[in-house]
Amino acid sequence: MAQDSRYIGPRLRRLRRDLGLTQANMAADLDISPSYVALLERNQRPLTADLLIRLAQTYQLDIARLAGDGGVEQQGRLTAVLKDPIFADIDLPPLEAADVAANYPGFAEALLRLHTAWREEQLALADRTAEREGAVRDGAAGDLPDPVAESRRFLAARRNCFPALDDAAERRAATIAQAEGLDGYLRARHGLRVRRLPADVMMGAIRRLNHHGREVQLDDQLDSASRNFQLALQLAYLELRSDIEAQLKEGHFSSDNGRRLTHRALASYAAAAIQMPYTAFARAADQRQYDVEALGRQFGASFEQAAHRLTTLQKPGHERVPFFFLRVDPAGNVSKRLDGAGFPFARHGGGCPLWTVHQVFRMPRQIVTQWIELPDGQRFFSIARTVTQGIGGFGTPRAERAIALVCAEEHADRLIYTRVPNAPGPASATPIGISCRLCHRADCTSRAAPPIGRDVLPDDYRRTSAPFGFSDS
Repeated sequence: MAQDSRYIGPRLRRLRRDLGLTQANMAADLDISPSYVALLERNQRPLTADLLIRLAQTYQLDIARLAGDGGVEQQGRLTAVLKDPIFADIDLPPLEAADVAANYPGFAEALLRLHTAWREEQLALADRTAEREGAVRDGAAGDLPDPVAESRRFLAARRNCFPALDDAAERRAATIAQAEGLDGYLRARHGLRVRRLPADVMMGAIRRLNHHGREVQLDDQLDSASRNFQLALQLAYLELRSDIEAQLKEGHFSSDNGRRLTHRALASYAAAAIQMPYTAFARAADQRQYDVEALGRQFGASFEQAAHRLTTLQKPGHERVPFFFLRVDPAGNVSKRLDGAGFPFARHGGGCPLWTVHQVFRMPRQIVTQWIELPDGQRFFSIARTVTQGIGGFGTPRAERAIALVCAEEHADRLIYTRVPNAPGPASATPIGISCRLCHRADCTSRAAPPIGRDVLPDDYRRTSAPFGFSDS
């Protein structure tokens, strides 16, 4: 307990602020003096077992929320942040990061917040640059806010990993297992029964919460994976709303739509965390060597849901293979881009026709693997497959999309897809570009546009096999 007490101050202060209490209010609730609360928050007094129990009973808290070793988590977050290239020229031994997290938790939290804000601004600058380039090409003004870019920027700045949501969802998952599944839990905890109804009764909805009838209504054409996810999503809205709002408070949104889209993304994150709890899913990922189909079957999830969840396994101290996720339609429109690893093509890339994610539409439901190499020499391993979105039944609307899951070369040997006999190695990598405008490979016959900053040669007397010839200067 003495070791935990050195970290309890900042968490106690955060709890008090989340509850909207002053030090005097909390002192009155706990029957202690305001000065003692101040000493606790400054880590100048240990939190006794008796006071811990009083806190839990007074504010209806899970004791683990306070008693857990938050210092280790903060140390992990700080260590991860200090690996950013911006700190590359500073000698920062792990021991020093541990000392800062343990002895100056407030300073560590301030640094973490500043770094997150800095990353958001860097991503916003990249977005604004891309918007200006697009406006110049299209002859349009790029001044309107882009809610999709705002939401993606929020997720990318945090590497699509939200440990607080994972922890809250994991606690729910343990209780759900005891209640014989989501149906039983919703009935026992919220007095809601789950009812499947025909599409004409649902009137275009696939999930609906009927407060008056005390029902969660689902379209009866949903498959089991979609049904499980929709129930988990409804539970996230019922029980994890405050946790989701706490994450949203850390963001800066210039539009209501941007905030709403991010709220939806975080709710879906929480639902996936309920359906595929972090600890169990991370352990299964190791055991099954990141076999996406096998993981989906084990957790009652779809291929896309399992692939999406793999991008979130970057909880400090419990990291797994970092993945980048992309979802595109047959026209090449990107509808989802999730980055758990900081890949160079995570912002505006994904449009290279040489990448097999654009070719798997000719091979529905087949997993296609590929080694790819960016112009700077970095190599990655990609798996791609089509997925079908929509409810079941003849004549119902459906959408075919392709998804790709990508990891860096140094992690690829942990994937089952690279361990098959006679599997091609990194030397077989296909040269691709982030996008044509950012790729300077002169001999690419698939190029759609010249790269920025290169002079196009006239073809009056000589035409190359590539669409454009470029000056060497």
